[in-house]
Amino acid sequence: MSGDLVIPNPEQAGDRRANLVLRALIDEMLERVRGLNASPSTMTTDERSRAEAELESIMARVRRYAALRDQQ
Repeated sequence: MSGDLVIPNPEQAGDRRANLVLRALIDEMLERVRGLNASPSTMTTDERSRAEAELESIMARVRRYAALRDQQ
């Protein structure tokens, strides 16, 4: 990732708002990432492993949904 700010054109922004399932999955993923960043030093190894597994699961659901959507 380059760190550049990407400003979507109105058509792209409308598409994201229209795809509520994908938006909800991404919001869930971001919420988990923010939670992890809020207290990384207080997590045990097991807690961190569980959190990473949860994120992997959410990311897999995002990929599956996006792939299904692309096939339509």
